[in-house]
Amino acid sequence: MGANSSLLSPDSSDGSNHPSKLKLGDIPESCVALVLSYLDPPEICKLARLNRAFRAASSADFIWDAKLPSNYHHLVDDYLIKNPTKLGKNETYARLSRPVPFDSGNKEFWLDKRTGGLCLSISSKALAITGIDDRRYWNYIPTDESR
Repeated sequence: MGANSSLLSPDSSDGSNHPSKLKLGDIPESCVALVLSYLDPPEICKLARLNRAFRAASSADFIWDAKLPSNYHHLVDDYLIKNPTKLGKNETYARLSRPVPFDSGNKEFWLDKRTGGLCLSISSKALAITGIDDRRYWNYIPTDESR
């Protein structure tokens, strides 16, 4: 730390490393990645557009590993691809953030981008009504009034 911080001192002998000449891209990538790990995924993506250093730091696996649910390996194995090691954690998060259909397209799940929680949507076609003997309740009958 001492060697790196001495570069930032204003009393440098040649004046070439004066703090006013330093740019945002001069911050070490590991420092940027550590700061990004405390942010929400949408904020990380916005900051990744700033410059190359922020973009490279935003793709660090340890940032996205904390944002993924604990069972994401099962979701990727069962519904996305068969070899999840080819995907980076940021790409895995991006794919799971979009709706992933399953069960013949009658159900879908996705990650909430803010909280990282798992969301599930079940179509009415996937539901079964039990306990009523009237066949009208057992068959899917589209009508003009339905959307």
